[in-house]
Amino acid sequence: MQKLAEYEAVDDAAFAAIRAAAEPAVLRGLVADWPVVASGLAGALGPYLSAMATDQPVPMVRATAAEQGRLHYDAALTGPNFAREPTTIARFFAKVGRQTDASAPDTLAIQAIPAGLLPGFSETNPLPLRAVAVEPRLWLGTAAVVATHHDQVENVACVAAGHRRFTLFAPEQVSNLYMGPFHITPAGTAVSMAHVTAPDLDRYPRFADALAEARQADLAPGDAIYIPYGWYHHVEALSPINLLVNYWWNPARPDLGSPWDAMMHGMAALRHLPPDQRRSWRAMFDHYVFAAGGDPAAHLPPAARGILGAESAEDLATMRRSIVAALQRTKP
Repeated sequence: MQKLAEYEAVDDAAFAAIRAAAEPAVLRGLVADWPVVASGLAGALGPYLSAMATDQPVPMVRATAAEQGRLHYDAALTGPNFAREPTTIARFFAKVGRQTDASAPDTLAIQAIPAGLLPGFSETNPLPLRAVAVEPRLWLGTAAVVATHHDQVENVACVAAGHRRFTLFAPEQVSNLYMGPFHITPAGTAVSMAHVTAPDLDRYPRFADALAEARQADLAPGDAIYIPYGWYHHVEALSPINLLVNYWWNPARPDLGSPWDAMMHGMAALRHLPPDQRRSWRAMFDHYVFAAGGDPAAHLPPAARGILGAESAEDLATMRRSIVAALQRTKP
C-alpha cells in the first residue's frame, strides 16, 4: 500500500497540472471554508441540511447490522445486500437519531442525490475550481464501506462531514480485482468481490498484487480527492455521520458513442475466436483503435483516409449507422 500524493492551497493552475498528470491526488483543505463543513464540525449538520432541503422523497439504502456496514452483493449474488426505501433529508436524520443507542445499528445512506434538491446548497458551498462546472451530488450516511468500483468519469469528491478513507487502484489493476457480475450490481456498476478491509487472499490471490500497488489516504472535513477517469476506488465512511459532496464530469466528446457498448460488442465478437484470430485482432486494435504506434493513417493523403481519418460528427454518425446495419444483418 502506498500513500496518495497530497497538495495544499490548490488553485486552478495547480489543479490543471494535477489533471494533466492523470494521477489521483488529495487536495487538502480545498473546501475547508464551506458553511456545511462548519455545521458538521459544530454537530449541526442535520439542522443545516434539513432547513435547506425540500420535502421531495429520495431513496435511502438500509443494510442490517449483520452486514457490518459493507454495501455489497448478497451472498448468492442475486442482488444487493441492502434494501431501499423512500425518505427525506429531515426524516433521514430522525432515523439516525433513533439508532443512537442501538448496540448494532443498521447502515443508512442517501447516495448521489443532486444538490438541486437542497436549493442554495451549491451557491453557499461553491467548489473553488473553475474547471469543474457541474452540479454536485451528495452522499449522506452513517459509517459504511463502499466496495471497490470505478466510474467512467473524472471525479472531485469533497468531505463535508465525518472522515473517509479512500483506497485507489490504477485501471491496469482490473485483472487483480476480481470484479463481480456486470448484470447484477449493488448500485449500477460492478464492484470487486475482494474486500480491502478483510481480504481473502486464498480465494482471491491476485488481489495481493493489487493491494501492493494501491494508494490510500484518510480525509478530514474540508479535504477533497481527485479521482481520474477509470481509477478504481474503495471508500470507507468512518464516522457516525458522514457527508460527501462529489462532482462527476467527462471531458470527452459527447458524439463518440459509448466505449462500454464497444467493449460489450468486442466481448461478443472476439472473445470466443480461436487463439490465432484473437492474436490478430489484438494487434489490429492496438494499431487502429489505440494508435499504439501513432496515427495509423499518417502515411496516407487526407483524401484517401476514409474512416481511418473520421473525426467530424458527420463521419462518426455515418460509422455508427454502418455498425447498426451490420449488427442487424448478423444471424443469431
